[in-house]
Amino acid sequence: MIPILYRPDEIDFLSNGLGRLTECSSCLVTEERNGIFECEFKYPITGRFYQTMIEDGGIVAVIHDDKHDIQPFDIYSYSAPIDGVVTFYAHHISYRLSHIIVSPFEAVSCALAIDGLKTHSQNKNVFTFWTNKATAGNFVLSHPDNIRALLGGQQGSILDVFGTGEYEFDKYAVKLYLNRGVDTGVTIRYGKNMMDMERKFDE
Repeated sequence: MIPILYRPDEIDFLSNGLGRLTECSSCLVTEERNGIFECEFKYPITGRFYQTMIEDGGIVAVIHDDKHDIQPFDIYSYSAPIDGVVTFYAHHISYRLSHIIVSPFEAVSCALAIDGLKTHSQNKNVFTFWTNKATAGNFVLSHPDNIRALLGGQQGSILDVFGTGEYEFDKYAVKLYLNRGVDTGVTIRYGKNMMDMERKFDE
């Protein structure tokens, strides 16, 4: 799919925004389980939207999985031109959760803790939250913190208190699944569906 450029304040992502980045030469999205969710793309300095992205940043939306639904990424950095081409770096719009502060609260279940991230937000919060985890526990936020940190990756976070789970970041929706995928019974076997393997050692 050709990436679409939107203004930083876009909410719906239903139109072609400012336009499609037809001059884009490559686009790579990296999504790790409960980890990074970033986009890297290359665009020429002669491109129609080059100056717009340099001066105003903006959101680039792309399809990255078999759902064929676009996901928005905030442009946050870019490289120096090499042979007239600039590499732009963007992270998923869910990274904006790092700037939303939650006031102290307590919850006795995962569902209540997830809901509390919204109801106890101190600044504007356009994100929605959902989970199918019914796990009980004792979630205690004793001091203000940002939502992204509270989701996981630190002591006292939702994943730390209520155990494993898998997040899906879908535009402005945050969904915590007990298991995001399904076991289809497929196994990887050398010579059948894996034809080569390379092992590297760091000295």
